[in-house]
Amino acid sequence: MTGDVTAMINGWIQSFDLLSQGWRVGIVVFALVFGTATVAYIVSKIIGAMEHRFSNTKNLWDDAILHAARKPAVAFVWLQGVYWAAEVAHRYSQAEIFKANDTVLQVGFIWVFVWALLRLIKEAEKILISPLKMKTPMDYTTVNAVSKLSRAVVLITAVLIAMQTLGYSISGVLAFGGIGGVAVGFAAKDLLANFFGGFIIHLDRPFKVGDWVRSPDRNIEGTVEHIGWRLTTVRTFDQRPLYVPNAAFTTIAVENPSRMSNRRISETIGIRYADVSQMAEIVEDIRSMLEHNDEIDTNQTLIVNFVAFNASSLDIMVYTFTKTTQWVHYHEVKQSVLLKISEIIEGYGAEVAFPTRTLHLPEGVRLANAREGNNEGGREPDQGSESREQRKPVERSRQTAHAGDQEEAGDAE
Repeated sequence: MTGDVTAMINGWIQSFDLLSQGWRVGIVVFALVFGTATVAYIVSKIIGAMEHRFSNTKNLWDDAILHAARKPAVAFVWLQGVYWAAEVAHRYSQAEIFKANDTVLQVGFIWVFVWALLRLIKEAEKILISPLKMKTPMDYTTVNAVSKLSRAVVLITAVLIAMQTLGYSISGVLAFGGIGGVAVGFAAKDLLANFFGGFIIHLDRPFKVGDWVRSPDRNIEGTVEHIGWRLTTVRTFDQRPLYVPNAAFTTIAVENPSRMSNRRISETIGIRYADVSQMAEIVEDIRSMLEHNDEIDTNQTLIVNFVAFNASSLDIMVYTFTKTTQWVHYHEVKQSVLLKISEIIEGYGAEVAFPTRTLHLPEGVRLANAREGNNEGGREPDQGSESREQRKPVERSRQTAHAGDQEEAGDAE
């Protein structure tokens, strides 16, 4: 078909007798390029109109296909039109550059096809994770991993086909890759370890983007922002990005608090020893309050018991789980529970205990304040106090004499 079109264009050029051959070829090449631009514009508008029309249907994949094919279709029209213009120029020119027209056309076809596939994969990824387009959107981490793998497969296949088109033997390339892969493996073992670590994360899915993770083995805690093939980005709670190599997750324990089903309230509350007679009623009321609380999950373990005689308190263990897993709301529920426990204790005239000590003195031992109180009551002071009172005027007189000597020395100077 291309040869027929070239022959027809050649006949048109030869029929022009008024202009020189160079001008005639230039006019035909310009006409081909202008016609290509016109056809590309029309194709773009047609696909755009179809895309707008099919956007009102319930089928989402026709929109994805049309949107993915719009720009590659325009590129295909330009590729074909430029090829024809180059063929016409090559027929009347000896330039070496035009000898690669067929090869450029074949590689261009591969490029346009790969471009369309990559755009289709991207559109499919947007649809599968969108809660507006899917009733049950798929996990972003899984879809992103499959998308990356699909793009890698398409690109590698396209490169191999393009190399075969350019005259290189694929078998030789694969053999070279097998031999060189050993050397590359030793030189880039850390890179490969991170790559396979990322593959394991995508396969096992211990966490996904948006999860709160932490590790008891490393100082890692925060929200997962991105899972790449080499690094995983974790945003710490002080808003700093933490870049963790994927290979680290294959050797450390990772905790995912985002997947907890409940949050736990575990408190030990002490009351005074003087309130031991109300202990049974207080414990029973606290248990009843928790069992009738709408924010407490009664299907989980619920323990309220008197557990220990402590140094200065009688300890009550309160162990239960909230229905919410949200951090802020959990603390609101916990505050409400603790305030209600305080009200129950106060309702029985009891008090929450705090550390206290009782000091028992043997008979005959009196405190200093007690002796001063007795002196004010008319008792005679003991000899020790009398001697201290007698020493005070002597010390004051000595200080006065010393000050007078200093003043005389100052006057003499």
